[in-house]
Amino acid sequence: MRTWRRNLEAAGVSQGALRDDYGKAARFMRRREPAGYLAVRLMVPGAHQPHALAGYAFASYTDDLCDRGTVEERVRRYDVWSAQVRTALGSGSAGHPLLRAFLHTAADRELPHRWVESYLDGARIDLDFAGFATEDDYQRYVEQLTWPFLMITTGLAHQGGGSAEFAAGCRLFADAAQRTDILTDLHEDLREGRLYLPAGDLDRYGVTREDLERGRDLPGVRALIAATAATARATLREADVLLDHCLDDHRRLMRFVLDLHHQRLDTVTAKGASITRRPVRDRPLRCLRLLAHHSPSRSAERAPVG
Repeated sequence: MRTWRRNLEAAGVSQGALRDDYGKAARFMRRREPAGYLAVRLMVPGAHQPHALAGYAFASYTDDLCDRGTVEERVRRYDVWSAQVRTALGSGSAGHPLLRAFLHTAADRELPHRWVESYLDGARIDLDFAGFATEDDYQRYVEQLTWPFLMITTGLAHQGGGSAEFAAGCRLFADAAQRTDILTDLHEDLREGRLYLPAGDLDRYGVTREDLERGRDLPGVRALIAATAATARATLREADVLLDHCLDDHRRLMRFVLDLHHQRLDTVTAKGASITRRPVRDRPLRCLRLLAHHSPSRSAERAPVG
């Protein structure tokens, strides 16, 4: 708890109420993404940990609003939230603790508002997702949603959002990460009536949506999954350029995140067509080993939020 307080002080968070907001953001991420939370606490400099967690909490909370409930419920909740965020960006004040923490972080890190506004516009696509007809449709989705998500999370490490080279590297990683997520979440998305693989890719391999929904182990399904994983892997390797444009004390976390996605693609490739029949999950022991491999020996950074 003392370590967290020192981190808040180093981040310039001095007000009692605002400290509580950052604490709520941290606890939200600890519940929602334990591995991601632990990675931030282990690998991010103490002065930036509150900002990193505030960014992830805001983006993740927004994402959750788009994923849960009926379309009508999601649209209603999201419209209220989107209006609340846009008003807060203009006024600099908000009533929601996660949003208050994010507003303070966005101002402190001089995050361009265009990334937040693009993310809000892109998130609306998921409210009633109709699928991608072509690769171009998929790339527009990455441009509008996944890339801004990274810029309001990873990009907070850089004052003002970072250099053009850093942003371009984030664009590559956004593509690789999104395609990886499409594969790992394929089973669950199909159960919820959503398919994020472009229809053109299915046609190329002679696969129907019914083949995927029924979990058929067909040569075309195996080829489609293998090709999608290979494309994600190639883009992920290109995204290594991010390591050249990261701040030195954030490079360790970036390397961990890149390697985690390689690990997920290894799992997808090994499972093949079976990913249509059951979700792909990170193995806790493998994740812990990867964390240990990349983490410095800093026991102070491991202290939980009080």
